[in-house]
Amino acid sequence: KESTINNQIRHTTSISSVPNAALQTIPQSVREKIGKNLHKNKTHPLGILKGQIENHMLQFGTSHIIPTKFLSVDDLDPIVTVERNFDHLQIPIDHVSRSPKDTFYIDLPSSPPKGTERLLRPHTSAHQTTLLSKGLDAFLISGDVFRRDEVDNRHYPVFHQMEGVRVYTDSQIELLKEKGQSVGFKPEMTPTEVVLHDLKYTLESLAYALFGKDVPLRWVDAYFPFTSPSLELEIYYQDMWLEVLGCGVIHPKVMEIGKREKEIGYAFGLGLERLAMVLFSIPDIRLFWTEDPRFSSQFQSGKTCKFVPYSKYPQCYKDITFWLSNIFHPNDMFEIIREVAGDLVENVELIDSFTHPKTGKSSHCYRILYRSMDRSLTNAEIDTLQFRIRDLLVDKLKVELR
Repeated sequence: KESTINNQIRHTTSISSVPNAALQTIPQSVREKIGKNLHKNKTHPLGILKGQIENHMLQFGTSHIIPTKFLSVDDLDPIVTVERNFDHLQIPIDHVSRSPKDTFYIDLPSSPPKGTERLLRPHTSAHQTTLLSKGLDAFLISGDVFRRDEVDNRHYPVFHQMEGVRVYTDSQIELLKEKGQSVGFKPEMTPTEVVLHDLKYTLESLAYALFGKDVPLRWVDAYFPFTSPSLELEIYYQDMWLEVLGCGVIHPKVMEIGKREKEIGYAFGLGLERLAMVLFSIPDIRLFWTEDPRFSSQFQSGKTCKFVPYSKYPQCYKDITFWLSNIFHPNDMFEIIREVAGDLVENVELIDSFTHPKTGKSSHCYRILYRSMDRSLTNAEIDTLQFRIRDLLVDKLKVELR
């Protein structure tokens, strides 16, 4: 059964089915990263971490009170529909994540949305109802995800997530209450309480495996449209509390859409870059994309090691100040900066804002920090980039330079 389902759901990441003209809505710097599949490279920090999580979940699942094997799926197409990405997951029509300012749409969204509009998935949860409807009871999804976001050393328009799902029948719930009392299950628990307890038990085990058996943990109440109740797991690591993942009991409506309305289950999701930056001491998210052998040669399959910086080239910053237009949005500006300067920009920060007392017009001043990870930049090439950015902000976002 597993082999048959596996063949049904797997396919090579590809954008070949989408006409080139349609892809012009996606920035070139994002398009060229589709299919890079850093998470499948076993000697890349993201691939190493993915493998460690998969191995732990496999071992944990097979030794569980109710043994199960988590199926790993890591090559699903990143192009999904509004229906699967938003509607199936109960994400409200007015949720900010549906906005073209936050999500990379291939087909511009209609109002009201038809559901068939295509986009680059902003989360791996977009595949959840599809895999549930195929009859999978336990699975891990990993892949690249895409979001329009700010520019700094921890945000990038393309990153990677892992999603985990496990589903239980009524008889399995009863078995956990009967045989799991040594690990905290109780006969009086409701099905939701049983699943939530097993979710915590599972994810605490994963956190200890990744960060050490003595790491302090805490659970924080959260909100996600597709789970209820919802939680976030935090660890106290390197003198601060860090969010590790979000999770919860899958919303009954999501289970119904996945044709599993008679069952109950949990889901969790985590960002591979977020955790890899901590575990491997990688200071800048851009480094995950470098092809410099001084980076790649430091890592080996199956091993967690601390990254040793091989250089720190000087930074150069340029400020830009302008009056805002009625179409200005920061994410549009970040996209323009990335398209012009690519990974030569380390950070973009709003350093001043001002509203004219008479005209009511608002002004922003942004500081663009340039720094290459591989070489020293010259003032001349930075000036060329800066002037190009200025021109495009005026042309596309209709700002007025000051």
